[in-house]
Amino acid sequence: MTRRIATAIDIDAPAAMVWRVLVDFPSYPEWNPFIRRIAGEAKVGARLEVAVQPVNRKPMTFRPTVRVAEPDHELRWLGRVLLPGIFDGEHAFIIEPRSGGCHLRHEETFSGLLVPAFGAMLGDTARSFAELNAALKRRVEATT
Repeated sequence: MTRRIATAIDIDAPAAMVWRVLVDFPSYPEWNPFIRRIAGEAKVGARLEVAVQPVNRKPMTFRPTVRVAEPDHELRWLGRVLLPGIFDGEHAFIIEPRSGGCHLRHEETFSGLLVPAFGAMLGDTARSFAELNAALKRRVEATT
Protein backbone atom coordinates (compact mmCIF):
# COMPACT_ATOMS: atom_id res chain seq x y z
CA MET A 1 0.00 0.00 0.00
CA THR A 2 1.21 3.52 -0.80
CA ARG A 3 -0.01 6.93 0.32
CA ARG A 4 1.39 10.29 -0.75
CA ILE A 5 1.19 13.70 0.86
CA ALA A 6 1.94 16.54 -1.55
CA THR A 7 1.95 20.21 -0.57
CA ALA A 8 3.41 23.30 -2.23
CA ILE A 9 4.00 27.00 -1.65
CA ASP A 10 5.41 29.91 -3.62
CA ILE A 11 8.25 31.78 -1.92
CA ASP A 12 9.33 35.26 -2.98
CA ALA A 13 13.06 34.57 -2.74
CA PRO A 14 15.74 32.83 -4.80
CA ALA A 15 16.14 29.07 -4.55
CA ALA A 16 19.55 29.52 -2.91
CA MET A 17 17.97 31.34 0.05
CA VAL A 18 15.34 28.62 0.51
CA TRP A 19 18.08 25.99 0.38
CA ARG A 20 20.15 27.79 3.02
CA VAL A 21 17.22 27.83 5.45
CA LEU A 22 16.32 24.18 4.71
CA VAL A 23 19.83 22.89 5.46
CA ASP A 24 20.45 25.15 8.48
CA PHE A 25 19.36 22.33 10.78
CA PRO A 26 20.52 23.98 14.04
CA SER A 27 18.01 26.82 13.44
CA TYR A 28 14.96 24.57 13.05
CA PRO A 29 13.75 25.01 16.66
CA GLU A 30 13.54 28.78 16.05
CA TRP A 31 11.03 28.61 13.20
CA ASN A 32 9.88 25.10 12.28
CA PRO A 33 6.58 24.03 13.91
CA PHE A 34 6.72 20.46 12.53
CA ILE A 35 10.35 19.32 12.25
CA ARG A 36 11.53 20.50 15.63
CA ARG A 37 15.11 19.21 15.35
CA ILE A 38 17.48 17.63 12.84
CA ALA A 39 20.95 16.40 13.69
CA GLY A 40 23.30 15.40 10.89
CA GLU A 41 24.38 16.68 7.52
CA ALA A 42 22.51 17.29 4.26
CA LYS A 43 24.84 14.94 2.39
CA VAL A 44 23.94 11.86 0.32
CA GLY A 45 24.31 8.73 2.44
CA ALA A 46 24.33 10.64 5.75
CA ARG A 47 22.14 9.40 8.57
CA LEU A 48 19.98 12.09 10.17
CA GLU A 49 18.18 12.16 13.48
CA VAL A 50 14.85 13.91 12.91
CA ALA A 51 12.39 14.89 15.66
CA VAL A 52 8.90 15.80 14.44
CA GLN A 53 5.82 17.14 16.22
CA PRO A 54 2.78 16.54 13.97
CA VAL A 55 -0.43 18.46 14.68
CA ASN A 56 -2.50 16.62 17.34
CA ARG A 57 0.17 13.91 17.76
CA LYS A 58 2.96 12.98 20.12
CA PRO A 59 6.53 13.83 19.10
CA MET A 60 8.42 11.16 17.17
CA THR A 61 12.11 10.72 16.39
CA PHE A 62 13.46 8.67 13.52
CA ARG A 63 16.77 8.14 11.71
CA PRO A 64 16.40 8.48 7.94
CA THR A 65 19.16 8.36 5.34
CA VAL A 66 19.71 11.26 2.94
CA ARG A 67 19.08 10.13 -0.64
CA VAL A 68 19.38 13.46 -2.49
CA ALA A 69 21.12 16.67 -1.39
CA GLU A 70 21.32 18.85 -4.49
CA PRO A 71 21.99 22.46 -3.41
CA ASP A 72 19.29 24.95 -4.39
CA HIS A 73 17.14 22.16 -5.84
CA GLU A 74 16.29 19.09 -3.72
CA LEU A 75 16.64 17.54 -0.27
CA ARG A 76 15.26 14.01 0.09
CA TRP A 77 15.56 11.34 2.77
CA LEU A 78 14.17 7.85 3.40
CA GLY A 79 13.06 6.69 6.82
CA ARG A 80 11.91 3.23 7.83
CA VAL A 81 10.15 1.62 10.77
CA LEU A 82 11.88 -1.65 11.65
CA LEU A 83 12.51 -3.34 8.28
CA PRO A 84 12.00 -2.24 4.67
CA GLY A 85 8.40 -2.74 3.59
CA ILE A 86 6.82 -2.33 7.03
CA PHE A 87 6.38 1.46 7.04
CA ASP A 88 8.71 3.52 4.85
CA GLY A 89 8.57 7.26 4.28
CA GLU A 90 10.44 9.14 1.56
CA HIS A 91 10.38 12.85 2.44
CA ALA A 92 11.27 15.50 -0.16
CA PHE A 93 11.71 19.24 -0.47
CA ILE A 94 11.94 20.20 -4.16
CA ILE A 95 12.75 23.82 -5.03
CA GLU A 96 11.71 24.99 -8.51
CA PRO A 97 12.79 28.45 -9.71
CA ARG A 98 10.07 30.71 -11.08
CA SER A 99 9.83 34.37 -11.99
CA GLY A 100 10.33 36.46 -8.85
CA GLY A 101 11.24 33.57 -6.57
CA CYS A 102 10.61 29.84 -6.41
CA HIS A 103 7.99 27.16 -5.94
CA LEU A 104 8.58 24.66 -3.11
CA ARG A 105 7.08 21.19 -3.35
CA HIS A 106 7.07 19.46 0.05
CA GLU A 107 6.07 15.81 -0.27
CA GLU A 108 6.25 12.42 1.34
CA THR A 109 5.43 9.01 -0.04
CA PHE A 110 4.59 6.36 2.54
CA SER A 111 4.66 2.69 1.64
CA GLY A 112 4.51 -0.64 3.40
CA LEU A 113 2.24 -3.04 5.21
CA LEU A 114 1.33 -0.63 8.04
CA VAL A 115 0.27 2.36 5.88
CA PRO A 116 -3.48 1.59 6.27
CA ALA A 117 -3.10 1.58 10.08
CA PHE A 118 -1.67 5.12 10.03
CA GLY A 119 -4.42 6.85 8.01
CA ALA A 120 -5.46 9.39 10.69
CA MET A 121 -1.85 10.20 11.51
CA LEU A 122 -1.16 10.92 7.84
CA GLY A 123 -3.99 13.46 7.75
CA ASP A 124 -2.42 15.32 10.68
CA THR A 125 0.95 15.08 8.93
CA ALA A 126 -0.48 16.82 5.84
CA ARG A 127 -1.63 19.73 8.03
CA SER A 128 1.82 19.82 9.62
CA PHE A 129 3.44 20.04 6.17
CA ALA A 130 1.28 23.08 5.34
CA GLU A 131 2.30 24.75 8.61
CA LEU A 132 5.98 24.05 7.92
CA ASN A 133 5.63 25.50 4.41
CA ALA A 134 4.09 28.74 5.73
CA ALA A 135 6.76 29.06 8.43
CA LEU A 136 9.53 28.45 5.90
CA LYS A 137 8.07 31.12 3.59
CA ARG A 138 7.98 33.63 6.47
CA ARG A 139 11.53 32.77 7.55
CA VAL A 140 13.02 33.02 4.05
CA GLU A 141 11.13 36.14 3.01
CA ALA A 142 12.07 37.90 6.27
CA THR A 143 15.76 37.45 5.40
CA THR A 144 15.50 38.94 1.87
